Amino acid sequence: MEEVRIYTDGSARSNPEGPGGYGTILHYVDKKGELHVREYSAGYKKTTNNRMELMAVIAGLEALNRPCRVEIISDSKYVTDAFNQHWIDSWVRNNWRTSQKKPVLNPDLWKRLLKAKEGHEVTFTWVKGHAGHSENERCDKLATAAADGDDLLDDIVD
Repeated sequence: MEEVRIYTDGSARSNPEGPGGYGTILHYVDKKGELHVREYSAGYKKTTNNRMELMAVIAGLEALNRPCRVEIISDSKYVTDAFNQHWIDSWVRNNWRTSQKKPVLNPDLWKRLLKAKEGHEVTFTWVKGHAGHSENERCDKLATAAADGDDLLDDIVD
């Protein structure tokens, strides 16, 4: 199984409900030992930081065209803890309700992320944001540039 590292970051200018964007970088080393890097980003008119953090991960996973062993590297505890602390398992089991019986925020994107994860072996690694991690810093630049762009998309909540 091929190994891929996906670095992600999300940004929202006026959180909540301001312009926002995400940045995603895929690293893949081929059989010859050559590193391949792909970058993805998009900006949205009205969104939240957490939605953009989720979209960054989704964009990376949806870019994969065959099953891979994937490490997601994110500065979002919202994303990494949902999997590493197994909150997502409880949310699914409890019909998208938290342990306090409140609706989970962003269920449309959590469901999309779970679908994008199918067929892959995925682990989540948290890194401190704005702490000099080169790929995280690049993702932040991609996300903020996308949020500041002119061709912003509508963030449609299902």
